[in-house]
Amino acid sequence: MLVDSHCHLNLLDLSAEGGDLNHVIERAKQAGVEHILNVSINLADFPQVLSTAKAYPFVSASVGLHPNDQDEEVTVDDLIKHGQDQKVIAVGETGLDYFRSTGDVEWQRDRFRRHIQASIALKKPLIIHTRQANEDTLAIMQSEAASRVGGVMHCFTEDWNMAKQALDLGFYISFSGIVTFKNAEQIQETAKQVPLDRMLVETDAPYLAPLPHRGKPNEPGYVRHTAEFIAKMRDISLEELAAQTTQNFYHLFTGATKQHV
Repeated sequence: MLVDSHCHLNLLDLSAEGGDLNHVIERAKQAGVEHILNVSINLADFPQVLSTAKAYPFVSASVGLHPNDQDEEVTVDDLIKHGQDQKVIAVGETGLDYFRSTGDVEWQRDRFRRHIQASIALKKPLIIHTRQANEDTLAIMQSEAASRVGGVMHCFTEDWNMAKQALDLGFYISFSGIVTFKNAEQIQETAKQVPLDRMLVETDAPYLAPLPHRGKPNEPGYVRHTAEFIAKMRDISLEELAAQTTQNFYHLFTGATKQHV
């Protein structure tokens, strides 16, 4: 069985499904997905993220404000308040993104610090987004003691050096459909080196659909394609990779070898 460790169910275009999320969920089940983490990117939509998680026993939620979102702001108290719900198992996604945000981005660094502080208070792992901000991301993780709670570097697109430093801080590395792209040699090399017991797989749906669906809307069931690609690349069975990444998910987010959340 597989886990989609990062997707955005509330952002899926369900027009072809008659507005019914159940069709997407059923396809995920048929692909062998047993749990889905529905990730928050802003507080305005957080109630919908949470209500979706509460509607399905095998869906959980996070709370956070994406690093590029400048339409609203969040306090440590906001994150703690929303993060106390038992269906919320993580804080994020948070982090730094210097690709989309330019100029003075101290506001982004301050927001990242607040998320780490809230995660420590809640004792819930972090979901970290980083793009073209390796040095600052790691520096803030270290200065704010993010290793106290750990978490995951989601949709990892950086090099092995960045991955190694994150692993040293107790974080997991998650690979999305990008790893299946033909021009993703650096990510593929990193996926070969990350210890299997520290790896997760994800879709980041509705974005970044893996081959053979690249360019189309992504959905949780497509995590199987990413898992199959990595398994083949590492010369192991899909069953082995699926079992280990699923166990990793439960260990990170529940502290158990396998415990439904």
